[in-house]
Amino acid sequence: MRVPARTHRLSGMRMFLDILLIVTSVLLVLLVLLHRAKGGGLSSLFGGGVQSSLSGSTVVEKNLDRITIFTGMIWLIAILGIGLEIKFA
Repeated sequence: MRVPARTHRLSGMRMFLDILLIVTSVLLVLLVLLHRAKGGGLSSLFGGGVQSSLSGSTVVEKNLDRITIFTGMIWLIAILGIGLEIKFA
């Protein structure tokens, strides 16, 4: 009994989505750890702990928020793409 060839190897799109998912997952973990919590986070170790007394958050924190949200959206797109690839392949 022979197994179809498509079960043995991944398509190029699936391979790209798998790599994208791994990279964005690791990046999301690092970005979330860099965020500053009430007691301070790992971002304070890298110079992100300096905060202006006039504003609620610094430019660094706002940019970190934007990068985290963007990376989260890419992660979600990769998850949905893999799900669609599994369902329709």
